[in-house]
Amino acid sequence: MSEKKATKKLRITLIKSPIGAQERHKLTVKALGLKRMHMTVEHSDNPAVRGMIAQVAHLVKVEEV
Repeated sequence: MSEKKATKKLRITLIKSPIGAQERHKLTVKALGLKRMHMTVEHSDNPAVRGMIAQVAHLVKVEEV
């Protein structure tokens, strides 16, 4: 009777260049898997990913899928 819980996904797009940003922010963008401008990746919605998004919120756009 255990049903697989549907996990939400987040679509994260790099909309601003991390050039000139703090080194921690550059590393966070890289850890999210974003390498180029306007590149989009999907991650599962969990507290770790939400924390990384909060740190670089001024550089990314987030959509729930």
